[in-house]
Amino acid sequence: MTKPVAFIGLGALGMPMASNLLAGGFPLTVHNRSRQRELPLAAAGARRTATAAQAADGADLLALCLSDDAAVVEVLLGEGRGVPAAAAVAGLAPGSLVIDFSTIAPDTSRRLAAALAERDVAYLDAPVTGGTEGARAATLSVLVGGAATDLERARPVLEAVGGSIGHFGPVGAGQEAKAVNQVLVAGSYAAVAEAMALGQHLGLPMEALRRSLMGGAAGSWALEHRAGAMLRGEFPLGFRLRLHRKDLAIALQAAATSGLGLPVAAQVAAMEDALIAAGYGDEDVSALARWFPSVCDGSSAG
Repeated sequence: MTKPVAFIGLGALGMPMASNLLAGGFPLTVHNRSRQRELPLAAAGARRTATAAQAADGADLLALCLSDDAAVVEVLLGEGRGVPAAAAVAGLAPGSLVIDFSTIAPDTSRRLAAALAERDVAYLDAPVTGGTEGARAATLSVLVGGAATDLERARPVLEAVGGSIGHFGPVGAGQEAKAVNQVLVAGSYAAVAEAMALGQHLGLPMEALRRSLMGGAAGSWALEHRAGAMLRGEFPLGFRLRLHRKDLAIALQAAATSGLGLPVAAQVAAMEDALIAAGYGDEDVSALARWFPSVCDGSSAG
């Protein structure tokens, strides 16, 4: 029999991930701060709870998919603005396992793991990449840090939401791998946006050019899946710009700690700061195209 799973955090990624677990036959309990987000899953057979502690109670595995460090610490441990008695840790039984799909600082993951270990609760940091498209299709890449035995225990859940699972070392290594990913996302999206702006200003037939470039050395996921929308001034949500900026801060801090400069990532971070200040933080990362003067509307955030 499939063991019971609780899922907390039903945002743009968490909702389809939880849906895939439910479709995979896992007995699922869900909780979200905005309670209406629970309703579609409840209609499909999930159990709702009023608090994180109630969700964790009786769960063999607890999955989290939350926005940032503060949210994870609050929901899991009750620190910050949380109520300790309502936090997930109050409901977790000894021997249970937390799978944290959130993207947070590696040091935060290590602190959470240490706090849970005192209660004989295991922890994996398992941030994901692949956007909302990957979450819906259950093809996310899952980047795992933690004990190999805990990964094997979690594997059925990870395979229900992801197309590939990588194990990179102890707790915190998954978050470090995600930092590398977000640096790549920053550079690739910004480069595609810049290239599309150049082509437009040169008066080239851009859709024909985009298709030609996809098969060459410049081909990338961002060019294939986002450049066309950039050219149309459309930014379908895969991952919010403001959340990517939060992730870049983690990457830049990790690099600084190790004595490495990341000039491209730092430049993209500054671009994102300007776009967020201009009100575009809840658009997709591909809204980086707004930085460059557009042939279509003559405007720019830069």
